[in-house]
Amino acid sequence: MSAPNLAYPSAAPQGAARGRVRTGRNTELALLLFGFVLTVVLSAAAQAALIDTVRPDCVILPLLVLVLGLVAHVLVRIFARYADPVLLPLATLINGVGVVMIHRVDVPNETDDNFKDFPSVGAFDGLGIQQVAWTGLAVICFCIVLAVVRDHRSLSRYAYTLGLVGIVLVAIPALLPGRFSTVNGAKVWITIPGVASVQPGEFAKLALFVFFAYYLVRKREVLSLASKRVLGVELPRLRDLGPVLVVWILSVLILVVEKDLGSSLLYLGTFVVMLYIATERKSWLIIGAVLFGFGAVLAYSLGTWLGPFQNFHARVNYWLDPMSDPYGNTFQLARSLISLGVGGLLGTGPGAGDPLSVPLARSDFIVATLGEELGMFGLTAVLLIYLLIVLRGMKTGMVARDSFGKLLAGGLAFSVALQVFVIVGGVTDLIPLTGLTTPFLSYGGSSLVANWILIGLLIRISNDARAPGVVGPSGPSGPPTQLRSATTEVIKL
Repeated sequence: MSAPNLAYPSAAPQGAARGRVRTGRNTELALLLFGFVLTVVLSAAAQAALIDTVRPDCVILPLLVLVLGLVAHVLVRIFARYADPVLLPLATLINGVGVVMIHRVDVPNETDDNFKDFPSVGAFDGLGIQQVAWTGLAVICFCIVLAVVRDHRSLSRYAYTLGLVGIVLVAIPALLPGRFSTVNGAKVWITIPGVASVQPGEFAKLALFVFFAYYLVRKREVLSLASKRVLGVELPRLRDLGPVLVVWILSVLILVVEKDLGSSLLYLGTFVVMLYIATERKSWLIIGAVLFGFGAVLAYSLGTWLGPFQNFHARVNYWLDPMSDPYGNTFQLARSLISLGVGGLLGTGPGAGDPLSVPLARSDFIVATLGEELGMFGLTAVLLIYLLIVLRGMKTGMVARDSFGKLLAGGLAFSVALQVFVIVGGVTDLIPLTGLTTPFLSYGGSSLVANWILIGLLIRISNDARAPGVVGPSGPSGPPTQLRSATTEVIKL
């Protein structure tokens, strides 16, 4: 997606002139069924390895996920029939794999005392069925997005409101007492003891990305201006650095107050990439990387004597030497690396590993669980599914007919890529561990609901881009105009 094309409409989809455009809905249905077959095979293989037999109930959880996927498919046929046919099946497949693996973690191993009781445990026991319930809520929110947001450009009318909502959602956990907001060292939750926990940052990112897209569309020309060239790179004017500095300060505050490196990197990284898409100036990428690097080094240095930075300082030390305290502070990371090493290239096989040796095997470290049982090849296949989601999201941005849609789709797609990189990088000791969850895969409701809403927005933008008949330009929030009703203007220079 290049900046010069942001203000110009794309051509109508191929086939529009012939009066018929393929919707791709049958392809979407076929892919949903294929994903169901894959998750059933995974579930059956895990059950066979655990109890030396395959019971009919191994189909239940994948079937429930398929039913929810089919519900979403029907809504797409009604409200977004020209949308990309690949996004929904990919999200449903990853979701189904996550449900199967979460249920598998609940199944004891042969070395556990209660292994003999497992044959009486069914698909409706454990956290797998709870994840299906969260999936149901997520699909409902997905359907609401499709039904309510009939034109993605309408979101730009509420950009400033959504920006304010996003900031408030990010700030709430920081303002709450620790007992209501801190889980596993990260102050990013709203917790009602004995009732539920919500991670508002998952929803804040969606609201902020809508605001970022609208703001960058309005300020694109100003931010594209360069002041001087340094080492072949055209740097922006100093007075135009304000937006990046504001987001950088917000990211540092999140890093310090909420002890959440992942969200800090996600917000700043996505904003800078959206800024690059809008202006096509590499200098913004360099400035963003320098600012984040400076903030991280400063936080690490201050962590030796200043309390709020000590958590980040410790995480960096654990990253530098993950085996320094394998039975204490670095236990999580050390066990994750050992599990990945045990898995090797081909893995131990579904159901044949020991996922409970890794803490938080259903959520933060579910990637290590996959790596142990499916091996590097299986984990790579899962990462390729994420790559396909990102590529289809980027393609949606490329074919969008308006600047706002291009930036929003690009930002949403890149945020998925960055989130997966941060998680996998932390589990494999490429970067320090963070508190982010793996999209669609990890146990929990907040992340799952937010990411299904993200897919809903991408599908809405995709439908608006692929639908036949509309070929005129549009502004950030206004509806597209028909070519036959467009006026002719004469501009004197």
